[in-house]
Amino acid sequence: MKRLQIILILTWAIAAAGMVHAETGADAAIRAAIGKMTGGTIEPDSVKPSALQGLYEVVLGTKVVYVSEDGRYLLSGDLIDVAQGRNISEERRSALYKVAIDSVGEDSMIVYAPSEVRHTVTIFTDIDCPYCRKLHKEMKSYNDAGIKVRYLAFPRAGVGSESYKKAVSVWCAKDRAAAMTRAKNGEKMEERSCRNPVKRHLELVRELGVNATPTIFLEDGRRVPGYVPAQRLAEILEHKQ
Repeated sequence: MKRLQIILILTWAIAAAGMVHAETGADAAIRAAIGKMTGGTIEPDSVKPSALQGLYEVVLGTKVVYVSEDGRYLLSGDLIDVAQGRNISEERRSALYKVAIDSVGEDSMIVYAPSEVRHTVTIFTDIDCPYCRKLHKEMKSYNDAGIKVRYLAFPRAGVGSESYKKAVSVWCAKDRAAAMTRAKNGEKMEERSCRNPVKRHLELVRELGVNATPTIFLEDGRRVPGYVPAQRLAEILEHKQ
């Protein structure tokens, strides 16, 4: 009996060693392929087996692609579990988005919080965007629904534009939340300058592939494009799709 147990343990150990070796070989092949494709400018953040046998999930910043074990084939697209109705790729991207947003820190955001917070959303906003202004006018409704709103700046006209200067001036105001409300109401802002996170926010825009305002990120990293009324957003947050 003991001899049989020893044989089984050795068999398992050999199989496990072979698996580790195979995964290590795949990791090296895939990293080499990514390096060759990008001229060595991009290094994968992680390489691991995907839910589909023979394909490996490769994370590049907040991007997810799939590469064959030998590094020959790369697939850019969504991996969907049909049986469970899950978009595996979207779930993975959302987790990466959350990490990227959390890395900025709430102290670098303009926050409107209710007395009792049930949910938190992070919104990329442009002071001059009409739908951003529409959303902001309903801030009380979001807060009344228990939703904390955290703003990140996305002046779409870019660094140095009037929208950019407004975003900086709002950040540099003594009361940022009040200054944001005045700016979104179309009031002329006193131009101010100070150390600010607006350029960092624009870097995050590129990292996350945000291309419109407002763009809402839920607390789990899921992305919701465009203006969403408070009641509908609360339903989404409560998973009452």
